[in-house]
Amino acid sequence: MTEQTDQNGQGGQAGQLEPMPTDWQRALAVVAHPDDLEYGCAAAIADWTDGGREVVYLLATRGEAGIDTIAPEECGPLREAEQRASAAVVGVSEVEFLDHRDGVLEYGLGLRRDIAAAIRRHRPELVITLNHRDIWGQGPGGYWNTPDHKAVGRATLDAAADAGNRWIFPELISEQGLEPWNGVRWVAIAGSSTPTHAADAGPGLERSVKSLMEHKAYIEVLTDQDPEEYCRTFLTGNAQQAAARFGGRPAVTFEVFPR
Repeated sequence: MTEQTDQNGQGGQAGQLEPMPTDWQRALAVVAHPDDLEYGCAAAIADWTDGGREVVYLLATRGEAGIDTIAPEECGPLREAEQRASAAVVGVSEVEFLDHRDGVLEYGLGLRRDIAAAIRRHRPELVITLNHRDIWGQGPGGYWNTPDHKAVGRATLDAAADAGNRWIFPELISEQGLEPWNGVRWVAIAGSSTPTHAADAGPGLERSVKSLMEHKAYIEVLTDQDPEEYCRTFLTGNAQQAAARFGGRPAVTFEVFPR
């Protein structure tokens, strides 16, 4: 995740955001790279795990192409370790990697199948992913999104339905014993330019800063700023920007698709 723009995509939109659903117990967060969740919604995840909810992370790649000065065979294990440490800060103990190649992810049946299999394994009620659209933000000031983010976001939206249909990817039953799971009730898109819901970022904001700071190797080559200042400024700024549409409370925003 290298976008240095507003992840909440407020774009000056009018209207108050609805609170995120809370009547769920298990969530699966599906993203392309280590740090994708930390740049957007770790504050919400910290609060959810504090409340006794279970969150599992699923990463399509190990982020091995993300640091120019470190070869992929060294970078992948390093970024995996940083991601596990980062997840632990916000109460997430289970982190899975699909081992797709960083930077060249393609939307398609293989990616949909892998994500659908994870949904069947973990049986979440809430699935979280990252902005699947072409740009971050709205209008002329938007930033072009990466192919990996778009591929994973779109595949996750489709896999939430695939997971419940026994006739799509029947090999998941015959080869892996994964029966269909129709229990996904919502797919929530973090970093959307058209958010509909928000979660209070206040209780988990400090831990979200510490969680992002665990990506030390990545942040060191990304910015010359002091790492804590960089992380705090970025995350606090986004949370405060969302506050105008969430009763004045700092927030993490999502576009929620009910199922």
